[in-house]
This record gives sequence, C-alpha cells and structure tokens, in this order.
Amino acid sequence: MKKLVFSFIAMICASMAYAQIQMPPASPTFEIKGTVGMAEVKVVYSRPSARGRKVAGELIPYNEVWRTGANASTKISFSQDVLLEGNPVAAGEYALYTEFTEEEATIILSKNLGWWGAIGYESKDDVLRFKVPVKHPSSMYETFTISFSDFTMNSANLNMKWEHTKAMFKIESKVDDVVMAQIKEQVIDNTPANPGIYFQAATYYYDTDRDAEMALGWVNKAIDASAQKQYWVVHLQAKLLAKLGKKAEAKSAAQESMKLAEEGGNPDYVRLNEKLIASLDK
Repeated sequence: MKKLVFSFIAMICASMAYAQIQMPPASPTFEIKGTVGMAEVKVVYSRPSARGRKVAGELIPYNEVWRTGANASTKISFSQDVLLEGNPVAAGEYALYTEFTEEEATIILSKNLGWWGAIGYESKDDVLRFKVPVKHPSSMYETFTISFSDFTMNSANLNMKWEHTKAMFKIESKVDDVVMAQIKEQVIDNTPANPGIYFQAATYYYDTDRDAEMALGWVNKAIDASAQKQYWVVHLQAKLLAKLGKKAEAKSAAQESMKLAEEGGNPDYVRLNEKLIASLDK
C-alpha cells in the first residue's frame, strides 16, 4: 500500500513539474504575405506594444542593431529575385535587422536565421545593407506594425511603424522581362490555342504603353476566335481604338461593350464604358 501511495504522489509531483499556465504572449507572432509583381513576399515577426514606454531611442534603440520586432529576429522571404531600393536580392529567406537613428534607418538582410533577436549578430553574415529616411508621423501606432502599401504592377513599399517612428523601403519584382518573354514565345512566335492569351498580351501592351496597333490586332483575334463576345474584351478594343485616335470606332465598340455588360449584369463595366464614351464626346 505504501508503495502505491508513494507512486501516486510521485506521479502528481511529476505532472505538477511539467504543468504550465497558458497565457497570451506579450508580443504575439504574426505573418504577412503578399504578391509584389510576380514575387511572393512573406514576413514573420513578433509585435511588441509600447505600453507607456518610450519607443524612439529606447525600445527601438538608436545606433544599435535591432531585431525589428520582439523575440526571434524578423524573417523576410522572396519567392523570386527582387530589388530592395534598387539593390538586387536573390530569392530566399533572410533575417531582417535594422539600425535606427532619429533621421535614418539602416536596413540589414542577414543570411543567419538562427539568432534569438540580435544576440550573436555578426556583420559578416550580412547579405545587404542600405539606408532609408526615418519619418515621425503624428499618427500613433501602439503596436509595432509591418505592412505593405503603394502597390504598382511590379512594386510595393514595406512599412515599419511604431509609436511615431516610421521607415519604409521599396520592393521591386522583375516583371517586364518575364512577361515580354512569355508574350514573344506564346503570341509573337506562335499562335495560341486559347484566345484569352491574345487578350492578356493586348492588356499588357495597353497598360505599359506599347504598340497599340499590335495590341488591337491581338484583341481582334481574341474576339474572332471566341464563341461569343465578352464585354471586357470589347472594352479593351474600345480603349485601344481611342488611343489610336479612331473615335467613331471606339465609341461604337464602347457602346457594344456597355450593352454586353448590361446583359451580363456588370454595372462596373457599364460605368467604365459610359466614362469612355463621355471622354470621346469632348
């Protein structure tokens, strides 16, 4: 009996030794990701809050390498080669460190992903360093926040904000060379089986202000090869005709696109065509 009692007590003590109180983390870990051009960009970081403490120069130390958040160093990854403020970076995952002063921040990418925070950081592991301005907006960010903004066809800004401190840098994806190579292979040098490829190529030419005559030819082929006309394709046809100064033909195409959009129940394209027609009447 004594042996059973002692065994039971031992089991209770062992379970108590391993028991823990589950609590929310002071600096929760977040993951954000988005597509910049043709590259997927992902950031994993822990988000500390000010909680009445001074951020600039203290929680964000000046003239010291900072982990860019809390806990482990912040990680940033790119699915394809990119440019950061014009500096080439190969696809892969990096630790994102920063070194702040009141007026500027040094952005650091390190190949060493294993350090806890900045403890053990060594500059020999740096892949890239560059400087960006620091701003001090009036808006208040209680919790350290990383976000994307200002998206274009091939770029976006990555913002780091905490309290009244903000720094950002531009991420660019090499889009044009990749898309133009595909257009050459699939449209210029070959005849695509899918008429939608013609529409895609024409859209890219229109958006990047390339040869409108060639783009119009592709749109016409897309329309001719399709079983039925689609309002978005005819709308692009109208825009290209307008760009080439063929106002009467552009207006006719816009009216046709508007009718198709009404039949398809798409009020957005109805408005787009109305706006295009109004611009042609000026």
